[in-house]
Amino acid sequence: MKLRLTLAATMLFLGAVPLKAHAQTQPWLADRRNGEGIGVRVGNLELHPGIAGEIGYDSNYFLRASEEPPVLAAYRFRVTPSITLSTLGAQRSRGLTATGPAPLTLRAGAYVSYNELIAADSAHSSEVSKQRHVDTGADLVMGIFPAGRVGIDPYLSFVRMVQPSNDTDTENAFNRDSFRAGTRVTWRPGGGLFSWGVGYEFLYNFFESSPSKDFNNYQNQANMRGRWRFLPRTALLYDGSYTWVTYSRNVQQNDGAIVRSQIGINGLVTNHLALLGLVGWAGTFYDARPGEAPHQFDSITGQAELKWYVTGQEQLVQSAPVGLSWVAIGYTRDVQNSYLGNFYQRDRGYASISYLLGGVFVASLNAGVANLSFSDSYFTDGNVRQKAFSEQRLDASVFGEYRVSDTVGINATVNYLRNFTDVAVPLDETGMTRPDYLAFQQWQAFLGVRWFL
Repeated sequence: MKLRLTLAATMLFLGAVPLKAHAQTQPWLADRRNGEGIGVRVGNLELHPGIAGEIGYDSNYFLRASEEPPVLAAYRFRVTPSITLSTLGAQRSRGLTATGPAPLTLRAGAYVSYNELIAADSAHSSEVSKQRHVDTGADLVMGIFPAGRVGIDPYLSFVRMVQPSNDTDTENAFNRDSFRAGTRVTWRPGGGLFSWGVGYEFLYNFFESSPSKDFNNYQNQANMRGRWRFLPRTALLYDGSYTWVTYSRNVQQNDGAIVRSQIGINGLVTNHLALLGLVGWAGTFYDARPGEAPHQFDSITGQAELKWYVTGQEQLVQSAPVGLSWVAIGYTRDVQNSYLGNFYQRDRGYASISYLLGGVFVASLNAGVANLSFSDSYFTDGNVRQKAFSEQRLDASVFGEYRVSDTVGINATVNYLRNFTDVAVPLDETGMTRPDYLAFQQWQAFLGVRWFL
């Protein structure tokens, strides 16, 4: 099975907030600015319900290599009701009498996504149809005294995400539930020009199938963030964290820790051009197996991004919808915990476009090229060693939606993902079992209708 690599690949696209977990195929769940409509006021809260229906095609649902026939394509049908709830936004708050900033802000959301699959080749209908599943997610973010000298920002989230292996047996799928909770205390002296926050976060990843139980893990993180706004729209940034990774069984995976620290700048160079630049260091401290020295990460990390706004910032008040349109290019280098060995290093260049025309037409394009470097790893019973290796990935996603009315949109999404590598992982010590070929290529296309308020 495409065991640990499939998991590592999937985790690259799993955001910190569950409503972003399906951003690759359902962008309105990730970007609420484009996903929400006019909403309904309920007391001092704003409610935004919605429901989407889609039909689509998946060229390689099980992410199989060409050496692992058959590569199974599937037609997909998906229904996704969702809802968000928040304290009143700027538009509804305008004109209300108040003694000062609200002492509490709240934003919550939830979705349920039912997926039905039909094999493109009727000979494999039973194998594909049993892959029908339900993805779910929910989150809550609060701000206590968000404009005060000292503020507290608690948050929590849950997501259930279905991820098949290249085995059609659902017992060997990588379905998992992730629960995240945390809080940050922020100090803002001098009217908020300077802020410094310390926080704690807990993350638990639970795998539902028995063969994947060794991957169950929880992570504790202490973090620190600072900002000094030395110009009206430009600030110096600091971001640091220490993360402890602990596996529940600790059979095949090693416990460890990841340390990160970055400093940089974020702001406008001109009224149209924005710059984000971060540079720092990260290191890993994973436990070693008896008699071995583990491969560790100890290197520079960072991010650089240039973003061009179609409308200058001084015009946003008069033309807010156009102000949401931008073009960006960037590069990131980071390290993440991995289910294929201890960790992986990712170097990725990317480009993205977001365009909103008069609130009627929404379009976005995201594309990237990445190099992933994996550390040494073990397979099956923990005695088969795979040396460190690298692979290259190409990903792209295009989304467009035409708003027929203020509450109805017709949309289309196309996704592409390809892994370039000649690595074939041994699955047993004898070498008699066919190895797991890690290369794959996948196309997805969806056409849908969405009602939103």
